[in-house]
Amino acid sequence: MSTPIDLGRPVSGDVIDLILEDHRRFEALMRQLRDSTSDRDAVRKALSALHVAHAEAEEKHVYPQLRRKDAITEHEAEHGEEEHAEGHEAMLKVLELKGTDTQAFDDAVEELATALNHHLTEEELTILNPAREEVSEKVRAELGEAFATERNKQLDADCGRIDNVRRIVQEAEKEGLLDEDDEDDDED
Repeated sequence: MSTPIDLGRPVSGDVIDLILEDHRRFEALMRQLRDSTSDRDAVRKALSALHVAHAEAEEKHVYPQLRRKDAITEHEAEHGEEEHAEGHEAMLKVLELKGTDTQAFDDAVEELATALNHHLTEEELTILNPAREEVSEKVRAELGEAFATERNKQLDADCGRIDNVRRIVQEAEKEGLLDEDDEDDDED
């Protein structure tokens, strides 16, 4: 991994706990990214790596298994993927900026914070809560190991590189995960 910032390297545990630990890491990294005295370039690289690794591990292992266990609906899993895509898109804007001491950078960080905070809150309420109630401890432990293994594999592959984030965003656009129409603007 190309970042000096510790992102943790869990190998096992309850998947809910592991996801929540990453959510707290996201919040800490966002605080550092807003701090003009921090090494913002190192922080954005670490945040990018964590965001991609976390999202890939959830989409590959957690969401499908929770669907099979009827803990979440297909819509909730798809919505989680859409929010990951929105986060990747916002992250790409932060990565593409040359300087970290500009108004454009601050604006991009604010957009990223909005997307990330929305996703963390919604995922904790609509995905993790049902998983606590509907999925056994044994399955959550198995999922935790699969999540951690995939997450670490992604980090080892330097998944937060700008070219990889750009590829992920382009793929999400092709899959229709980044529609211009905001779901909140739809008529009921």
